[in-house]
Amino acid sequence: MKTCLTVDDSRVVRKAIIRMLAELQIQAREAEDGQAALDECAKEMPDFILLDWNMPVMNGLEFLKIFRSNKDNDHVIIIFCTTENELSKIQEALSFGVNEYIMKPFDIEVLKDKLIQTGII
Repeated sequence: MKTCLTVDDSRVVRKAIIRMLAELQIQAREAEDGQAALDECAKEMPDFILLDWNMPVMNGLEFLKIFRSNKDNDHVIIIFCTTENELSKIQEALSFGVNEYIMKPFDIEVLKDKLIQTGII
């Protein structure tokens, strides 16, 4: 079974994503910010990460930079799930190793399509 870490400062969003992932037979853990996500990854590395951009403590881009600085993490798929839609920000995230983007709000079909595109399912 594939594993996911969903990282978002909104508990409601995390729970909604976890429900969608359960329908897709994917085991999910959660973190409320980038620092908590780094801590979770240190405990157990997920197959992929669904990452919000705007969060307190450590935002998604800061997490991405730190996470991708370790080449051992290159195999982990990271998908930004965000309201950020400025081309410059998307390009910046791509330059730091994000694999895909999902614009919020999204439904299970959009999520499933991205997981297929990235080879997760």
